[in-house]
Order: sequence, then C-alpha cells, then structure tokens
Amino acid sequence: MNFVVTPPATVSVPVTGTAGRFPVHRIYCVGRNYEEHAKEMGFTGREPPFFFLKPADALVVVDGGATGTLPYPSLTKNLHHEIELVVAIGTGGKNIQAADAQKHIFGYAVGLDMTRRDLQGEMKKQGRPWCIGKAFDHSAPIGPITPAAQAGDINHAEISLQVGNQDRQRSNVSKLIWNVAETIEHLSAAWELQPGDLIYTGTPEGVAAVVAGDTMVGRIAGLEPLTVKVA
Repeated sequence: MNFVVTPPATVSVPVTGTAGRFPVHRIYCVGRNYEEHAKEMGFTGREPPFFFLKPADALVVVDGGATGTLPYPSLTKNLHHEIELVVAIGTGGKNIQAADAQKHIFGYAVGLDMTRRDLQGEMKKQGRPWCIGKAFDHSAPIGPITPAAQAGDINHAEISLQVGNQDRQRSNVSKLIWNVAETIEHLSAAWELQPGDLIYTGTPEGVAAVVAGDTMVGRIAGLEPLTVKVA
C-alpha cells in the first residue's frame, strides 16, 4: 500500500519482565473518580462516570528506573499533576459486565493525567469542550505496564505522588468511586474496547501546580514507579 505521507509510528509502552511492548490504540480517561478529588473540584456524591479521551501520541513513555521529560506546555500558567492507575486492555469487547471485566485486562501502570487547569477552567465557564486543557502534547506520562497476574491486589493498592520531597497526593485505589470493573462496564457500553486501549481511572485529592524544574514521582503499590521531570 502506498501512503501519500509517512504513517506515524505505533505508540507503545514497555511491559515489565519481557522485551515485548504494549501497542496503544486509544486513551480513555475517567473524570472525578475519587470522592475527595470530586469535592476539591466542587462536586459531591457518586455521580455517573464520565469520560474524555487523549490521543495516543500524548503519551510520555518512561522506562523502568528512568526519568522522563515533560516539556512545560504552551498557553498555560497553571499546569496540574493528577496521579492515576492506568488499566491496559488486552482483550476487547462491548457491553462487558463488571463481573467479567478482569478477563479483558492485560495489566496496569502508573500514569499522570497532566492538565492545563486554567485553560480547562475557561472552557468550562464558556460551556465548551475542554480538550485544550487535557489532550495536549505530552499530557499523559506513563510507566511500564505490569501484567495483571504480577500486580498483586491492585484494587487495594496505595497510590501517591511526590513533587521533590513533598507529598502532594496520597490515597488508595479502593477509594475509587467507580472501581476498575465498574468503569470497564460503563466505558464498554459507550465504546467497543479494543486490545491496546488504556484507561486512566481517575485521580485522588491533592492536585496542584508544577513548574519547570520540578520532578514528580508517582507510585502505586505493586507497580513500577513513574518519575518525570518538568523541563
């Protein structure tokens, strides 16, 4: 087949314990999925889950033990960190029931949903889509994927983010409003999930700004840590 322009390379993420890589199809993100974060953003209660997407090439892929680089993005003066558990889909499907969701999961990783908060806020005020605040270049750092069988009790794992030596976010995956299985059920009712999809499952409270020179270290028990420096 002849292409009129060069096709983009496949975006992929390393997998722990193997030389193989996980090819990325789509990135789905869950909004306001920890109660305390929902409260700090001005909302309460167990609202129905909602989703937004990031392009696959928004990933900043960081190998285990390495430090990734996140260029400070344009147009913003208020870049926020959001530490998240990322679910990697290995088997696709539509209308997946929560009870069957585990069969569709390949593994898990530590991710960051970086947010141009000022741009997001302005779009919200105007009632416009806020892709510009969420789906920009380099907005989705991710560490290596740990296969599900090696990840331990991920549904009760500690999740945290430090900037420098300061604790910024600290919680537990068990505090998700919609747990991983329920999220997959809701998401697969709206889209047919495909092998290679990533789901950023939401962030706990404590989101805040970072500036050039800051180093973020995200950790989820049982998974490879994620270290990213803002350039």
